[in-house]
Amino acid sequence: MALTGAATSIGRAEAQAAPKPIFAVPAVTIPIAGQAEVFPVRRIYCIGRNYAAHAIERGSDPTREPPFFFQKPTDAIQNVAVGTVADHPYPLLTKNYHHEVELVAALKSGGTNIAPEQALDHVYGYALGLDMTRRDLQNGMASEKKPWEIGKSFDHAAVLGPIHPVAKVGHLAKGAISLAVNGTIRQNSDLDRMTWSVAEQIAKLSEAFELKAGDIIYSGTPENVGPVVKGDVLLCKLEGLPDMSIRIV
Repeated sequence: MALTGAATSIGRAEAQAAPKPIFAVPAVTIPIAGQAEVFPVRRIYCIGRNYAAHAIERGSDPTREPPFFFQKPTDAIQNVAVGTVADHPYPLLTKNYHHEVELVAALKSGGTNIAPEQALDHVYGYALGLDMTRRDLQNGMASEKKPWEIGKSFDHAAVLGPIHPVAKVGHLAKGAISLAVNGTIRQNSDLDRMTWSVAEQIAKLSEAFELKAGDIIYSGTPENVGPVVKGDVLLCKLEGLPDMSIRIV
């Protein structure tokens, strides 16, 4: 009896001593199409210059450059519901704000040194996304050989629609992808023109990081990225997924 009482007291003391956050930080999630559940986000990875024509327009040689990656903070996510035109704030500091339409892969599991042949087994689903970029800040930092995170990682920089499970849409390896500004098409390509496939991206990423459930990967943008200003309406399309649209405000 005495031992039981002592154990109970110790258990209560440990419970009382458990650390508590001094404030709440909201969880970052992405809606899943047709489901009440949501996708919790752990990390946002992005691949740079993954379409040859875009690599060329950014001054790179796509025949020699291996894939490279950068990250955005999870709270940069802006969810856009299907059938809506979401207001997207023009960000601070920049005077040259660019659109980049992309396929986004969402992972349900991960690991290290994943073989390309097994990489797609880790994909939960896909979404249509925008990697928004403060191009003047990116270029300025790059010219000084400094990290250009400030051009890519900021509030609302990771726009995307809901995630569509692989079980419903399959794996998206080909299909038209485009972006129009005020009804005029600017970016227009096909997923099969990616230099590195989603499977190859996952494999390469897993050589440098331990990938886990909740990671999402922006898979690169086609050529003809360009500036937007307040009032512009962007319409993104990807074959097999619903359209996504934002208005710059």
